[in-house]
Amino acid sequence: MNADDKPAKVRKGDAKRQRGNRTGFTTGACSAAAARAATLGLLLSEVPETVVCRLPNGQEQAFATSDGSVEESAGLAHAVIVKDAGDDPDATHGAHMTADVRILKHRAGEVVLKGGFGVGVVTKDGLGLEVGGPAINPVPRRNIIDNVRAVAGELLEHDGLEVTISVPGGDEMAKKTLNARLGILGGISILGTTGIVRPYSTAAFRASVVQAVDVAAKQGQTSVVFTTGGRTEKFAMRQLPELDESCFVQMGDFVKAAFTSAIKRQMPNIYIGAMVGKLTKMCQGLAVTHAWKAEVDRDILADSAREVGAPDDLIEEIRAAETARFAAEKLAALGLTEAFHRQLARKAIRSLKGQYPGAYRLAVLVCDFEGQFICRVDEHEAL
Repeated sequence: MNADDKPAKVRKGDAKRQRGNRTGFTTGACSAAAARAATLGLLLSEVPETVVCRLPNGQEQAFATSDGSVEESAGLAHAVIVKDAGDDPDATHGAHMTADVRILKHRAGEVVLKGGFGVGVVTKDGLGLEVGGPAINPVPRRNIIDNVRAVAGELLEHDGLEVTISVPGGDEMAKKTLNARLGILGGISILGTTGIVRPYSTAAFRASVVQAVDVAAKQGQTSVVFTTGGRTEKFAMRQLPELDESCFVQMGDFVKAAFTSAIKRQMPNIYIGAMVGKLTKMCQGLAVTHAWKAEVDRDILADSAREVGAPDDLIEEIRAAETARFAAEKLAALGLTEAFHRQLARKAIRSLKGQYPGAYRLAVLVCDFEGQFICRVDEHEAL
């Protein structure tokens, strides 16, 4: 095979991985549907097998109900909607979103919303929710109540309704989320601004980054530590044991969202915990560092290798390589690990301070692929 016959090299950023595109429904939408179904059960003496619910975005959506029951003598109805997250399964996929609706005698027009077992309890400020109350966000809270009122009709002319949302197993599901760090204990949050879960939604992750910064700020924290994932977060926690857990925020790929929210909250100290790949992308000034958004700039890697004394042949190999890891491993073999990563960290600081100006102090903590410390660079070393 001659050179012209060789297949073109495919790089990580050239094509997106095939993904499903089936949408799903939020915990909030499923809770609203369950509450509407249970309310209909009180009126009809039987919970319908299907309920049409109005989502926060105005869309009408049919949901299949399960485990419906009515106790007429007690003025109580029960309905369950099994959450379907579509092609973006998360910790709550398959959750049995449960509503118990009870008549409140002689409390005309009232609809009282409560959180039951498996719904988290808010214990910290900064979430826009009452401390001590259920973790049911404002939009789904309104949507649940609106759906109940939409069908309650004449029932509310004389009596009120108490709606309790619960999630069997929600306490275990919550352990797979960041709820505890945000101060939501004992269960999951009832979420969703539109009612729809988009497959692999970046908006939800970006919003969680902003929310985590808000919580840290409301607690009076003066430092925030942005990490790119679980491994870098554990590494950063070991390096900064004096900081409260709420200071540590997994920003993932969302550099811009992280920095703009920290600057808005006037955080005096910002730390970054990263490995070579994401560090290089921060040098590039990328707002989002995901591989699909842009490839790693191998010129930055090659130039940094040259600046710390790597031989010319290796510099060209790095410039032609596919990954930042290649450069890191080759330079490690030459004993240049710390010097190389320190050089990248300096460039990252200059790029970040240029992109996101503010009065904060910036430091970068760098670890290897096993989460072991390589170096720390403070901004005075770079600017």
